[in-house]
Amino acid sequence: MEWQAIAKEFRQQGLVVIDDPSLCQKLSLDYYYFSPILAAQLKDKRADLIVLARNEIEILTVASLCVYFQIPLTVRGAGTGNYGQCIPLEGGVILDLSQMNRVLSFQPGQVIAEPGVRLSALDKQAQDMGWELRMAPSTYQVATLGGFIGGGSVGMGSINYGMLTDRGNLRGARVVTLEDDPQVLSLRGEQARVLLHAYGTNGIISQLEVALAPTAPWAEAIVCFETFKAATVFAQDLANSGGIHKKQVAVHAHPIPEYFTALKSWLLPDHSAVFVIVSDYDREACEALVHHHGGQLTDYQLQSSKKSHRLLEFCWNHTTLLARAVDESLTYLQVFYGNLARVEKLHTYFGTEVMIHLEFLRVNGQIIPAGLPLIRYTTEKRLAEIMKIHRDAGASIANPHVYTIEEGGNGQIDPAQLAFKKKVDPYGLLNPGKMKSWLFSSRP
Repeated sequence: MEWQAIAKEFRQQGLVVIDDPSLCQKLSLDYYYFSPILAAQLKDKRADLIVLARNEIEILTVASLCVYFQIPLTVRGAGTGNYGQCIPLEGGVILDLSQMNRVLSFQPGQVIAEPGVRLSALDKQAQDMGWELRMAPSTYQVATLGGFIGGGSVGMGSINYGMLTDRGNLRGARVVTLEDDPQVLSLRGEQARVLLHAYGTNGIISQLEVALAPTAPWAEAIVCFETFKAATVFAQDLANSGGIHKKQVAVHAHPIPEYFTALKSWLLPDHSAVFVIVSDYDREACEALVHHHGGQLTDYQLQSSKKSHRLLEFCWNHTTLLARAVDESLTYLQVFYGNLARVEKLHTYFGTEVMIHLEFLRVNGQIIPAGLPLIRYTTEKRLAEIMKIHRDAGASIANPHVYTIEEGGNGQIDPAQLAFKKKVDPYGLLNPGKMKSWLFSSRP
């Protein structure tokens, strides 16, 4: 394919095109290198062109040209994913939507915005009106709304509102198809759920409507415990305390806190730590619970105050990021433990080979421990053994060392996602190779 001629055609349509090889390389990657397996598989994958869209009409133009020339198209937000969601396996065009960053309207309990808006900017505007995002990843400062919807699943706030895929979190979307005559579809409620965690394989999101939550005077607390078990029991008790309003409860088993050099003033040697974001209205109740479980409250700060840290950026996969900054041999898993007995069993079995990092979230009405444990990586075979031991113990794993939707999630094919892809992307041009079920399906 003659890419200079293709780039010229895109430019003649008034589109912004980047074809500098170094920029194409930079904008083709995400945080895939958290996985040593993906690091080897994806390191050489690059787009041939980067195209920026500034509005829905330009998305339609890009879609038309990609269909006409039969060019693979991969949509990109901020590139903060962890397992190659936006890395193009077959080259082609990356469609960068970061310029589509307008907040279009606020209503009580919901917002309509373009996919390129940064979550932090959206949240700031919502908070000024008494609302906030229901959930956000640890990459909140730079991640985009569209990227989170298409590539994320949980985050801060999931202790209250579960996963993005839970009904009510995504209210609606506009999506551009890759048919011979590209269309704009308006999806509502259940219809829009096919876009969640689909890696942009089944439509180009041009607009989103998401639910908001009432805001609160949030405070951040660090609580240290001499034993990991004591930390987990406190965290579960706090998570289950319906009278204490919170949106983040995370546990870091010793020695994980040692990787958090920016927090060393508030961490105790040889202790496990619990990071909490709680309403300041419930400070007294929270402190009483800390005392009840024998913990030491080493830091308590209002988020509105000037401070040197944001605890969200020491939770979720920022934990992995910070630990790898000290030891690049570390990797991670995504585990749904289900209960503390299973957590303790696995913690005892593995010791520091698997350093447990818990995040509490709501699943089917129950608040359970899940997490992203740090793994001292040795070989791919040993990593597979570690995952098998977890599964044999009753834990479930969303494998972050694969790049397909199905294998990286619950392992199941989603018939609705596949059917929608067949409808809107009949040539299979959107992020090819990421939807495993498409590879083995009978095409329309």
